[in-house]
Amino acid sequence: MIVSDTTLLNRRTSRPVALSRMGFGGAPLGNLYRKVEDDVAQATLQAAYDHGIRYFDTAPQYGLGRSELRLAPAIERFGRDTIQISTKIGRLLLDCEPHEVTPEAFVDVPQKRIVFDYSYDGVMKSYEASRQRLGIDNADILFIHDVCAFSQGSQEASDARVRELFDDGGYRALSELRAAGDIAAIGAGVNEWQVCERLLGLGDFDGFLLAGRYTLLEQEALESFLPLCEKRDVGIVLGGPYNSGILATGAVPGAKYNYADAPESILMRVRKIEAVCAAHETPLIAAALQFVLGHPAVKSVIPGAVSAAEVAANVKLLQTPIPASLWSDLKAEGLVHPDAPMPKEP
Repeated sequence: MIVSDTTLLNRRTSRPVALSRMGFGGAPLGNLYRKVEDDVAQATLQAAYDHGIRYFDTAPQYGLGRSELRLAPAIERFGRDTIQISTKIGRLLLDCEPHEVTPEAFVDVPQKRIVFDYSYDGVMKSYEASRQRLGIDNADILFIHDVCAFSQGSQEASDARVRELFDDGGYRALSELRAAGDIAAIGAGVNEWQVCERLLGLGDFDGFLLAGRYTLLEQEALESFLPLCEKRDVGIVLGGPYNSGILATGAVPGAKYNYADAPESILMRVRKIEAVCAAHETPLIAAALQFVLGHPAVKSVIPGAVSAAEVAANVKLLQTPIPASLWSDLKAEGLVHPDAPMPKEP
């Protein structure tokens, strides 16, 4: 399981997107939770490229444009034709007064405020602004960002955003960009698989960036969504393989799950998974990272990193040998869905 090995997203067209098995998630370089210096950000991106990572994901939300701006000089160094890039639509960044800045979970951000807009004009304006920040003529993948209930605050709000996407022309804009060859693939980047399944019933999508909803800890998506992806040849980019941290830290005090303190039921389940990993002398975090790539619909996993050392650590985890008996023991103890495809040994 080598980082630079590639799998194809959007194989149904004459322009498939070749993704490295490990990609780079750009949210941390938008100063997620803490400030990252520019030189450290560039060293992190360079380390990713030097380790064979060729797929880079970003979004306007990440640091109110800072992640995209930081990726721009790296793209120039690497050469645009050597990498694949995805960014997102749904949030416009508007100039504002200092008290109007909407940083969400990011710090040290530009003086911008976010306006959600999934209309035709909103998609076109967002994509053009991203191209300018990234310094590119085109992205490879354009994801609809955060139309899920988790991000919008309720199912009703999610439903309203999906209606906006289709009724106000956002989906038409994406389809036109794809048809014209400006982008190679379209999809959605969300925190819930249910809205992805709904979108597949409404339009023609190539792939989804799914954060945290198919992991070593939870596999509910195997019941209907992932089989549908296989049937439709729809690829998954898997973000959040550690469920916000608990599959990286283990069930320690203060462990995070879904961006909050993990409840006792989750802590107990992780302890059981940890025990199986320990019996096979395998780090929990390595098992968590490799597990998601066992499913044929998952084309790339994109753990975040804020230093060259973290990039190197992620690469080492991906290449850590894991015995097949670990996966079979997890299934035997009912800790993994019985239908979950298991990874092959590196």
